[in-house]
Order: sequence, then structure tokens, then C-alpha cells
Amino acid sequence: MGLKSPGRDDVLNYAKETFGTEPEYLWMKFPRDAVLRHRGNAKWYALVLEVPRQKVGLEGEGTIDILDLKCDPILIGSLLHEQGFRPAYHMNKANWITILLDGSLPAAQVFDLLHLSFELTQKKPQIR
Repeated sequence: MGLKSPGRDDVLNYAKETFGTEPEYLWMKFPRDAVLRHRGNAKWYALVLEVPRQKVGLEGEGTIDILDLKCDPILIGSLLHEQGFRPAYHMNKANWITILLDGSLPAAQVFDLLHLSFELTQKKPQIR
């Protein structure tokens, strides 16, 4: 996938092709907001949301598409110093991060973080 910077549809298509995940649209009030979850344990690993720009600290009118992902807390600390990242929107800010789908990040970085979120939310193997 040679995308410079993924948008909403690119993320959803990638999740379908890579993880076999179909987006779930759970809220009638927010018809564009999608949840991506594991088929096995039903845990969410990503949310693709359309939010007012001000809700994620951006100036200007209108909305922006964002991607919420589970992430390593130490990595979150460093990512928040980079362009394109914000504290998690409507999720636990210690364990989740928001990516702005505004063209500021390369596809490889976004999809690497999507893989990390998928791994962090997988069912843990039972230790016997």
C-alpha cells in the first residue's frame, strides 16, 4: 500500500484486508463513526470518528476524521510531541491515542500503529 497519508476509507479498507474486520456503525446519531473490533474477543482495537475540529484542539470550523488506537503508554508520551497526534478522544488517555487523518502522517506509520493496537487488544494466551 503506497499511500502517502491514509484517510478514513484507506484505514477501513486496510483493516478489512489485513485483519478481516468489518467496521461497525453503532451510533445512529453519528452515522460515520465506526468501531473496529476483534472477531474472537469483541474488544475494540480502533475507532474511526468524525469530530468537530475544536474537540481535538484544532482551530477552524468543520469536522475532521480521526483514528483512535490503543497504544503503549511510553510510546504515547513521545508521539504526542509529533504533528498529527493528539491525546485520545473519548478513550483512556493513558492507553489510547488519537491520530489526525488530515494528511500529516505517512501510511506506514499509521498502519504500524494500527497493528500495535490490534496486538495490544488481542486475547492473551492462558498461562498454565
